[in-house]
Amino acid sequence: MLIDNHNRQINYLRLAVTDRCNLRCNYCMPESGINFAQKDSILSIDELIRVGRALIKEGVDKIRITGGEPFVRKDLIRLLRELRKEKKLKELSITTNATIIDRYISDLEEIGINHINVSLDGITPEAFKNITRRNQFEKVYDNLIRLVQANFDIKVNCVVLDGQNTDQIIPMLETLTKHYPISVRFLEEMPFNGSGQSFPSIKWNHKKILTHIEENFDGISKIESGPTSTSVNYKIEGHQGTFGIIPAFSRTFCGSCNRLRITATGDIITCLYASKFSNVRDMIRQHPNDDTGLVNEIKRAISKRAKTGIEAEKLNTHNPKSMTSIGG
Repeated sequence: MLIDNHNRQINYLRLAVTDRCNLRCNYCMPESGINFAQKDSILSIDELIRVGRALIKEGVDKIRITGGEPFVRKDLIRLLRELRKEKKLKELSITTNATIIDRYISDLEEIGINHINVSLDGITPEAFKNITRRNQFEKVYDNLIRLVQANFDIKVNCVVLDGQNTDQIIPMLETLTKHYPISVRFLEEMPFNGSGQSFPSIKWNHKKILTHIEENFDGISKIESGPTSTSVNYKIEGHQGTFGIIPAFSRTFCGSCNRLRITATGDIITCLYASKFSNVRDMIRQHPNDDTGLVNEIKRAISKRAKTGIEAEKLNTHNPKSMTSIGG
């Protein structure tokens, strides 16, 4: 079992499989992209399987596959198949931009991937293009509806960006949660756009987002959330779906954080706002048949974990990275 220095059990792994993405969302990375990792520095599928299995043995029972965009890795399905064989793993999920997921839907159904998070920051082609710098809205929306029709449990993640998509909040609820059993979750903006930009406060925090929604809908009721949930969730009367607000900048959920991140290159990240603790890629490659060093290094990392994201940010002396290199 993985217990951090604040007596929090770590049972949730966010495992990044790539830092590459076929979109260029302006809150995630510069338009020109970043210095993407070279192929030999990215963990192979076999190495990712090793990481997953080693941590499942230590009590991790929830793994979310992230990127970049996970489906740009053509061998992703093999990773999912192998991890799904682990009986102690209760949940295996994916976060995706849904641009190319359509070709894998039947595989995902067969494997038993039930939970899929779709990143979607606008519900009109114009808003989508302005944020992603790509003209892919129709494809993404079509794939989203296909996933719903295939009975996947779908959450839509929308980062609320002042001056860019706040006019999309209400239409998104009217289009998605009203007619489909989708949970739309609005995230506060975070300073991980790859430009080194940081900001001490944000206009559209969780309180303002909720007030804006309450001004446009009647019959909003709060839904009980799990103890480790990052979102505060609500139901609008007459809507099939729900909505949630994630205080990703305010970080009011840190006290119950159960997450650990391993990036595509093997960096251990104990908090989204923290510097990387160390890297396990070479350790994995130097000891192909022994995961003792890997597990011990992860235990060492969580034994030195910041108590909150605010504390982690103060200790982080590096400029904010691109979200695509952190693993979301």
